[in-house]
Amino acid sequence: MFYTTDENRHGLAHDPFKAIVSPRPIGWIGSKGRDGSINLAPYSFFNAVADRPKLVMFSSAGRKDSQRNAAETGVFTCNFVGRDLAEKMNLSSAALPYGESEFDFAGLTAKQAELIDAPYVGEAFAVLECRVTEIIEPKTLSGVQSENVLVFGQVVGIRIDEAIVRDGRLDMSIARPVARMGYMDYSEGSDVFEMFRPHLPKV
Repeated sequence: MFYTTDENRHGLAHDPFKAIVSPRPIGWIGSKGRDGSINLAPYSFFNAVADRPKLVMFSSAGRKDSQRNAAETGVFTCNFVGRDLAEKMNLSSAALPYGESEFDFAGLTAKQAELIDAPYVGEAFAVLECRVTEIIEPKTLSGVQSENVLVFGQVVGIRIDEAIVRDGRLDMSIARPVARMGYMDYSEGSDVFEMFRPHLPKV
């Protein structure tokens, strides 16, 4: 089958786009507003975009509380979602009024980050502390501004629970990272295999 996205006539019960672009890591974003209120929300449009320097990005349709707080304070945290916290991550996606804590609603511990003024999930196996580098509202092919807001941040500090470290590496069989698939589906990334890049002979 083939279809164009301007008409989106795929003939399926649900749009398959997000199921194709999967699994997607979950950006569990902790932030604080200028008024001191704290927020925690999961974003499936999230990823690391560079290693030198270490940059991450999260995005959503419209300027939500996380984007608002990141714009106001210039900082946010990314919290690792393991299988043990999947249900609480899902609870934190509830549309609470601004100022109400998703940490409290989901039964999670809000802790203060080391280098930035933002909260992180105390129960998370790993946390990235980030400073905002830019906020972008991308345009469509026609030049019209889309409804999406992308927040880029540079990682300035990393916290790791040593419980998931084995032989100098993070052991994903312990961490059991959760990713977003299409529809309401999730996956767990503990089934790991290695592949090494091919080494071509020098000519």
